[in-house]
Amino acid sequence: MSELASIGRVAVIGAGTMGNGIAQVCAQAGYTVAVCDVSEAVVAKAKAAVAGSLERMVAKAKLTGEQRDATLARLAWGVPLEAAVGDADVVIEAVPERMDLKLDTFRRIDAAAPAHALLGSNTSSLSITEIASALRDPTRLVGMHFFNPVPVMELLEIVRGLRTSDAHIERAQALAKRIGKTSIVVRDVAGFATSRLGVILGVEAMRMVESGVASAEDIDRAMELGYRHPMGPLKLTDLVGLDVRLAILDHLHRELGEQFRPPALLRQMVRAGKLGKKSGEGFYVWTDEKK
Repeated sequence: MSELASIGRVAVIGAGTMGNGIAQVCAQAGYTVAVCDVSEAVVAKAKAAVAGSLERMVAKAKLTGEQRDATLARLAWGVPLEAAVGDADVVIEAVPERMDLKLDTFRRIDAAAPAHALLGSNTSSLSITEIASALRDPTRLVGMHFFNPVPVMELLEIVRGLRTSDAHIERAQALAKRIGKTSIVVRDVAGFATSRLGVILGVEAMRMVESGVASAEDIDRAMELGYRHPMGPLKLTDLVGLDVRLAILDHLHRELGEQFRPPALLRQMVRAGKLGKKSGEGFYVWTDEKK
């Protein structure tokens, strides 16, 4: 039996925007998925988000009603961590971007998950090598950087930690293919490939707004029409979350230098609770999924 064929059960730790999207694509691919989160409210919101996403796919004839129902049936919500990972073949962590939280989460995963399980961290910038230090066997941790919205975005950035084995990289690549993603493999350097490139464009766009070069809408339109970007950098920042972007920039500033220093405007907006789409306001005002 191949490594891919032997994967039957997936545990997703963290039911936020990224976690529920990861759970959805795994369930659509035929895997049984247990979703864990410490917040009942987050779990309820995630369950509704996945149901809504699948319903829209049915309406667009991208999924049949039977496929929607089968996908929903494969999802178990609000499962305690130890129970979720206890019989999992793959565990994907999608908790907030805090090293202390990820280390604590992986210590718990390591104590409860089977020895054969592939472990993945959905981080956009934190060191996979450092996260792997929480494990007895650091060779099985792989960075799995998904993109938002997960059911739509094709890319999966696979990150090789200093001690990640070739076998586990290959398992992650096979999993990516099974869930409909195209993968790239990068070394464990701060920001990997995508975050370094993505946030440097975003941070410069913020500085342009800050200094009055142009409006957020016109800056975004310039990149969408002039460079064929599907979404402008400030609209993307709203979608990702200003707080998430700030945490990434703080990390990259420490690791890589001044070009990643967060603009004062970004820090002020986060302090004011303007976090983007999830709070209803960021660089744009959002109402019912639309800016």
